[in-house]
Amino acid sequence: MALHSAIITVMQKAAEKAGRKLSRDFGEVEHLQVSRKGPADFVSAADTRAEKIIFEELSRARPDFGFLMEENGEIEGNDKSTRWIIDPLDGTTNFLHSIPHFCTSIALEQNGEITAGLLYLPLTDETYWAEKGRGAYLGNRRLRVSSRKNMADSLLATGIPFKGRAGHAEFIASLETIMPEVAGVRRFGSAALDLAYVAAGRYDGFWETELQPWDIAAGLLLVSEAGGQVTTFDGKKDVLDGKQILATNGALHGPVTRLLATARKNVRKSATR
Repeated sequence: MALHSAIITVMQKAAEKAGRKLSRDFGEVEHLQVSRKGPADFVSAADTRAEKIIFEELSRARPDFGFLMEENGEIEGNDKSTRWIIDPLDGTTNFLHSIPHFCTSIALEQNGEITAGLLYLPLTDETYWAEKGRGAYLGNRRLRVSSRKNMADSLLATGIPFKGRAGHAEFIASLETIMPEVAGVRRFGSAALDLAYVAAGRYDGFWETELQPWDIAAGLLLVSEAGGQVTTFDGKKDVLDGKQILATNGALHGPVTRLLATARKNVRKSATR
């Protein structure tokens, strides 16, 4: 049985407390789908309430740590080397449309390195967690990335740029390049859970652009501690800014990297015509 450290216990307590509120709010959202006003304002408030719960719980447990949060931005702590990175509701669009695929994400960054990460799924009461050097887990079960080496057998995940975001042409090019080479591509609407699924061997890889640190911080550690590889599209290891992220089981990292490079080259050629 995997034993939680004190820091993971603190993270789980905060995530579960926020998760109980999110579960109740999700039930309300299902009723609001048919109302004239719709659930958008309610979900925005639910997101903010969950973040406040997590902030209060973590501040009580570790008062000197700083924060980087989706809703309230950066709050510097007395300990300048350590901060929490929080997404209270990753998969907001799913939540808004009553799709039960979302999670709370909490990561701990120390001296610029993610050292602990946790994802909590309130509807199923599941916890993915990882600590630097201790492995990645789903509850008490150790996670390992898949062992697939053949692209034709692989299942990848991605994220689609939504309205108002740049990068649609690049995304279409990457999809057109990758789809003929793999068994399938999935888009489930939560980058944090996509990364967790790579760590669990459910997906063989995941790529996306224009994410934020709170979307991926916990998931990055899950993948690396499960034996996977995480880089930018051109192989750089500094991915926390979210501009580009490619996470794979390691064996498929080279092939997917080459396909993404081909897609970018095709976009550049089209732009010069």
